[in-house]
Amino acid sequence: MAMFDVRDKPEMVERAFLIGAYFDRNDAYEADSLLEELKDLVDTLKIGVVGAECFFVRNRNTRYLTGTGKCEELIEQAKSLNADCIIIDNELSPMQQRTWEEESGITVIDREEVILDIFKMRAQTKEARLQVELARMQYSLPRLARMWSHLDRQGGGGGGGGKGAARGEGEQQIEVDRRLARKRIDRIRTELEEVRKNRTTQRKQRYDEGIPQAAIVGYTNAGKSSLLNHLAGASVLAEDKLFATLDPTTRAIGLEDGQMLLLTDTVGFIRNLPHRLVEAFKATLEEAVISDFLVHVLDAGAKEVFSFYETTNKVLEELGAADKPTIIVLNKVDLIEDDPERIQELQTYFKNKAIFVSATEERNIAQLMQSFCDMLADRVSRLELRIPQSRQDLVALLHREANILDQNYEGNDVLLTAIVPHIIKHRFDDFGASSPSAYH
Repeated sequence: MAMFDVRDKPEMVERAFLIGAYFDRNDAYEADSLLEELKDLVDTLKIGVVGAECFFVRNRNTRYLTGTGKCEELIEQAKSLNADCIIIDNELSPMQQRTWEEESGITVIDREEVILDIFKMRAQTKEARLQVELARMQYSLPRLARMWSHLDRQGGGGGGGGKGAARGEGEQQIEVDRRLARKRIDRIRTELEEVRKNRTTQRKQRYDEGIPQAAIVGYTNAGKSSLLNHLAGASVLAEDKLFATLDPTTRAIGLEDGQMLLLTDTVGFIRNLPHRLVEAFKATLEEAVISDFLVHVLDAGAKEVFSFYETTNKVLEELGAADKPTIIVLNKVDLIEDDPERIQELQTYFKNKAIFVSATEERNIAQLMQSFCDMLADRVSRLELRIPQSRQDLVALLHREANILDQNYEGNDVLLTAIVPHIIKHRFDDFGASSPSAYH
């Protein structure tokens, strides 16, 4: 296969040294914050971070980004830590990336390439996979020379290497790959148009009676994945096998009212998202668009929490998901419990509608689970039922899919009070012991 794709670094590197440069002293805090975010992104790729440095650059160098002396110093630092990868938080030109690799002999990638790898890992829908592939192809196209330069170093052309020298094998391969890459880009764009048309049709056909779905959205490092894991742990499902094929980022949660909820952790929002990745990012948020409601998770201790909230809402609006019912979750409340002014500020901003939780300490998880039930209250009914013992299949269905509040026996009948999802409610139309009342 032609080597015009981005290299598969997560399988190759284990120890990364991170670098962040800023060019205005007023941007020092922002640069530190972005480098912390990069650590979380790299951790998502299961790459260990052995060191990180954030520094001011007075004069931007077109060849190195930093000054030559600083470049040498950082490379030595990376080598002393046995790093097998240098990750630069700034956007690198193809030439800068190639120069750093030639100087260091170590794999060098930038923030955009890290994000591309995460998007590839997290893209679930066909549109998302195509959109991410398109972004990866556009990123790698101007970097083909870097990928094939090793062929020319083997020796290109004979004699004195003058004007008559033959072109190197790498140069010929680059031209072939560029043609292949451009054809592939055109093909992906055509496929994307078809997928978008089909997706619109599928949405119209989506049934309301399916298992409800919710999407967790928010910035990276807000604790979305931890929250999902704790919610899943707090809910012991009787029938895990049904969901064995679910994507790792989706959990089936059993709610108190007997309903099942599919809860999906979406890819985290990221600052300084390169323009060409915006469409790929939106495509990875497909779950947010088709979900019944959103769980917007925020880091209660983050200085930028309000701007993160507004930015997330803006993207959701662009996706057509701004009107979704939303539960606002302020996570990591344990970090601000000694700061009553901060808590008051958050309560005022979110009009006392946010739920304060701590995923790590499992605080207010029960309250959050109850809010899920409240969101889906119109999907279930409380039924008083009288079922003949000869219909144990119906009793078994209730035990499997509903929440049994009470069960007794009278003669040959089983008397049950249950919270029944509307998806199976019609199966009990002939077995009402009394008029069912809506459950709230």
